[in-house]
Amino acid sequence: MNAVERVRQALQLADHADSIAEFPAGTHSAGDAAAAVGCSVAQIAKSIVFRAGDNVVLVIASGVNRIDRKKVAAATGLTVKSADPSWVEAKTGFAVGGVSPIGHTCPVTTIIDADLLLHDPLWAAAGSPMHAFRTSADKLIAMTDGLAADVRQD
Repeated sequence: MNAVERVRQALQLADHADSIAEFPAGTHSAGDAAAAVGCSVAQIAKSIVFRAGDNVVLVIASGVNRIDRKKVAAATGLTVKSADPSWVEAKTGFAVGGVSPIGHTCPVTTIIDADLLLHDPLWAAAGSPMHAFRTSADKLIAMTDGLAADVRQD
C-alpha cells in the first residue's frame, strides 16, 4: 500500500471524511501548500519529525511557525533532536515533504501546535508532496491522540 493510501485508510479508520485532494503544483512547503489549496499559510498543518532516541516525535505545526525544540522536549518529557530525511522515511514510511499526521508505519508521539486551534479548516500532508487533506485541529488531536501545546519559537 502506498503512502497516500495509508493516509486514506487511517482517515477511514478514524471516521474522518476522505478529504484527500491532489495538487499537481505540489505542496512541498507550507507556502506551496497554501498557494495550491487556496488558504493562508497559518492554516497549513505542517509535520515536523524529531528523534527521541529511536522514537518518533511528530510536531504538527502551523505553517507560519518555527518550532522551539526545548518546548517540544518540555511538552513530551523527552530529549529530542532533529531527524534526517532518510531516518524519517525509514521510521514513518513517509518522505519529507509528504509526512502526514496519520498513517505512520511506527508508533508516534504527537504534539499539536496550539496555534492551529485558532484556524479552521486546516490542511495537512497526505503522504506525498502533491496530496493534502482538509481537517480541523480537534480532529487532528482526536486522530493522533496528540497533545496541544505551545511549541512556537518566540
